[in-house]
Amino acid sequence: MKKLVVIISFLVMIFNVFGQNSDWTTYYENSDFLETPRYNETMEYTKKLAESSDLIEYKSFGTSLQGRGLPLLIIDKNKNFTPESVKESGNAILLIEACIHPGESEGKDAGLMLIRDIIIHNKYPKLLEHTTVLFIPIFNADGHERFSAYNRINQNGPKEMGWRTTANNLDLNRDFLKADAVEMQHWLKLFNKWLPDMLIDIHTTDGADYQYALTYYMHVLGDMNDEQTEWLNNYISEVEVMLIDDNVLIFPYVKFRRWHDPRSGLIKRIVPPRYSTGYSSYQNRPALLVETHMLKDYKTRVDATYHLLKHTLEILDNQHTELKEININADLETVNLAGKELILNYYTSDKDSSIVKFKGVDYDIVHSDLTNDIWVQFSDKPKDYDLVLFDKSMPASSAKLPEAYIIPVEWTEVISRLGMHGIEYSVIKEPKEIDIETYKFTNVSFENSPYEGRQMIQNFDIEEISVKKIFNKGSVIVPTNQRTAKIIAHILEPIGPDSYVRWGFFNTIFERKEYVETYVMEKMAREMIKENPELREEYEKAVQENPQYYNNQWTKLFWFFERTPYWDQQKDVYPVGKIYDMEAVN
Repeated sequence: MKKLVVIISFLVMIFNVFGQNSDWTTYYENSDFLETPRYNETMEYTKKLAESSDLIEYKSFGTSLQGRGLPLLIIDKNKNFTPESVKESGNAILLIEACIHPGESEGKDAGLMLIRDIIIHNKYPKLLEHTTVLFIPIFNADGHERFSAYNRINQNGPKEMGWRTTANNLDLNRDFLKADAVEMQHWLKLFNKWLPDMLIDIHTTDGADYQYALTYYMHVLGDMNDEQTEWLNNYISEVEVMLIDDNVLIFPYVKFRRWHDPRSGLIKRIVPPRYSTGYSSYQNRPALLVETHMLKDYKTRVDATYHLLKHTLEILDNQHTELKEININADLETVNLAGKELILNYYTSDKDSSIVKFKGVDYDIVHSDLTNDIWVQFSDKPKDYDLVLFDKSMPASSAKLPEAYIIPVEWTEVISRLGMHGIEYSVIKEPKEIDIETYKFTNVSFENSPYEGRQMIQNFDIEEISVKKIFNKGSVIVPTNQRTAKIIAHILEPIGPDSYVRWGFFNTIFERKEYVETYVMEKMAREMIKENPELREEYEKAVQENPQYYNNQWTKLFWFFERTPYWDQQKDVYPVGKIYDMEAVN
């Protein structure tokens, strides 16, 4: 009897193990396509994938603020799971990230199903022959677990979803360049270790109603290498044709000139490196931003994402060599930017336009008796439009790149970010007096409220100045003859839209730290005028031109204080130097 019980128990165990391992239905599929799994359920499935196939490796690429592992699946048919072995194999590397905004979870559910279908079910045996996939199912792990049915008011499912920001309320898709979030710091280490050949960042869009299940954004408006731009345009054209067979409509990211109003026309802009696609493009790597349409049901959005990812793998498998060569050429082009003007910011011309076909829905604009404003009312009736498109990008600001930048040792927060971005630099071993070019700031104004945890600079004027400055031991020299030159420039050139000056890393240089008593300055001002009578005319002119500022005794006397030897000569002067002749330094 005991033997029978043992045998039965053994058979039950085998059955349970077999049944568990053979059931590959995802949580999303089991929910009748209405729900997305929580963090623990997602981790269980990702680890199960890795344990069941030697073509998949599971890793945590970091830890969130609340202690959750940041999951990474590496899928490679040659069982290569290091960047060195993958690059030696000749494979293209595709990084797919989902749940950077955890309420936008289509990428997670679509990605897990696609990996299962390729590796476990062998549904697409010809995929991943020449492509290695890095898949992050949940980037923002802590935000993912702020789970609720009320996190996405504009969105049609899933039933519950995560929150947009991290545990300390940072939006990761505003953090790629400044890298304040610990999760982003881990991501940057991963990115620069693997240096993928393409990035796909999956989101859900808000905005208007229309027929498209998918919209997308790519850097094809003039800021990327010409070969990469051409490759991206060809890639998306192929994808659009492939998606027709899947009954999926796709269109470039929808941004109307007047919010919600299609008839106002469409506008496209080049985005700065705070965003995923901007950052990737300035790292010389093509990127695709996927924005599923929030008003479509969740299954429609997940299915569309699944097909888009599958077709991308098909294209990469066929074009892996070409894409890798194009990326290498872009790197080589960037290495030679020293001494050249680099455009740092763009605007969209309102003079050049074209007409595009747009599959929208019929709508009315009525007067709201509640807000005394317009109320856009979309119908469920499809309607095609001929819309005006403005997409010609024009240079807004640029800077000449030096042979190197030099950052004083005391600016530790800035220096610490360099390695995160894969930037190479050297550390000076002893104090050096160096001739540099730098900037003097005037008319500095700050934003009225914090943004992403920082008090940003709203605007400023700058003048380039030449100075001889002593840099202490530990200061770092950052050469621009490296593949990260565009990232270096966007960090260190103040005029850049996401420069560390604009983000507030250098805000203390704008603070006055020494003061003068009015009774002291009243006497000194008269002595200054006596020695230089023209000074009074300059003073009176300044007060007349800016009466709102010079409206009290303190500001008026500080006008004179600024013209004394006691004034802080470092105030408003950028501490980072530009070196145009490295031979003189060496």
